[in-house]
Amino acid sequence: MVSLYQHGKSRSEIVVEYDLTPSALDRWITQASQSGSFKTKDNRSPQEQELIALRKELKQLRTENDILKQAALIIGRKSLS
Repeated sequence: MVSLYQHGKSRSEIVVEYDLTPSALDRWITQASQSGSFKTKDNRSPQEQELIALRKELKQLRTENDILKQAALIIGRKSLS
């Protein structure tokens, strides 16, 4: 559909012929022109990518922190015995 648009077919004709919403077609055209990909991860801004990476790192660190807390409790109990 993006190819049809790029080769001169009007947006309105494509929307009617393929029963699309205009916003969906606009999004596809934008994605194709910006990154050449229709995958969400390929169309993220650098800020969005950084935010996702930071959230992933935070989740990992929280998990590690929980594990260390549990280990400290176990070691503390053993040293009291």
